[in-house]
Amino acid sequence: MAGDYVIQLTDADFETQVLKADVPVLVDFWASWCGPCKAIAPLIEELAAGYAGKVKVCKVNVDENPATPGRYGVRGIPTLILFKGGKVVDQLVGAVPKNQLEDLLQKAL
Repeated sequence: MAGDYVIQLTDADFETQVLKADVPVLVDFWASWCGPCKAIAPLIEELAAGYAGKVKVCKVNVDENPATPGRYGVRGIPTLILFKGGKVVDQLVGAVPKNQLEDLLQKAL
């Protein structure tokens, strides 16, 4: 199942899973009440499966983990931030089409 490729993160394990990762990491900042977040969730899972081994895909629930989105200036959700080597490569805000998500991932490969 595609959902198996997406890692749910907390503020506590963000540094280990994202900043110290040896592959690029796409982080989806979302909330359960966010309609656009739910709309792009299947795309995120599809990309996670398609890029398995090349890019790690993670989700952070902003309601349960407020420190991390605050640190990265997340104001609107969904916000997708691409990290490589512990640094922000780029980010997208809002429900965007799959090709835009793929273009984002290509920047780190």
